[in-house]
Amino acid sequence: MTTLLKVTGLRVSYGGIQAVKGVSFEVFEGELVSLIGANGAGKTTTLKAITGIQPSAGGDIEYCGKSIKGQGPWDLVKQGLVMVPEGRGTFTRMTITENLQMGAFVRNDKGVEADIDKVFAIFPRLKERRNQLAGTMSGGEQQMLAMGRALMAQPKVLLLDEPSMGLSPIMVDKIFEVVNDIHGRGTTVLLVEQNASRALQLASRGYVMDSGEVTMSGDAKQLLNDPKVRAAYLGE
Repeated sequence: MTTLLKVTGLRVSYGGIQAVKGVSFEVFEGELVSLIGANGAGKTTTLKAITGIQPSAGGDIEYCGKSIKGQGPWDLVKQGLVMVPEGRGTFTRMTITENLQMGAFVRNDKGVEADIDKVFAIFPRLKERRNQLAGTMSGGEQQMLAMGRALMAQPKVLLLDEPSMGLSPIMVDKIFEVVNDIHGRGTTVLLVEQNASRALQLASRGYVMDSGEVTMSGDAKQLLNDPKVRAAYLGE
């Protein structure tokens, strides 16, 4: 299997506080890998370091076999490493269509309009409201838009940071259905989630973070049935 993303001994600090303490994991081409853990475990910080938003204090990050440490988010998006951030981050004063066009800003090919139609096929609700301002949409609709915008960058690896956070149960079901669909269409996915049960049900492999460290890893179904994981993250 081809390794698309490899994190080795990653350390990230905020002032004197070490938020990520030597984290290592990898994502192979075609996989859906889940990174789970409680709030404050360091999951989001890890993603920010991978995508160049937060500087790392040590370790290395390889993408497609080359170190990308120190590269900025702009360059990484152009290379196909794309993140949907926690909190969605839509352009609230732009329409749905304009948000999707912004997702393709790094592209110079002629397939943008066709890809917008593909996003609308995945998210019919966005098509219905294509001229609506993003800021007037519900949280779930904005999450759909953020994911659709990321797809417009034609990601090789899609990083999803807490896509179900703050959504209604019905919308959570829809979002996980779409994540599964995106993966099924051939996109490699790294899914960061507090909803450990749903995340591990979708994934092939998983990693568990606690207090800035990876404490467990392995087959997702085995992790889902592990008594320690169930006690810590599934309330059993």
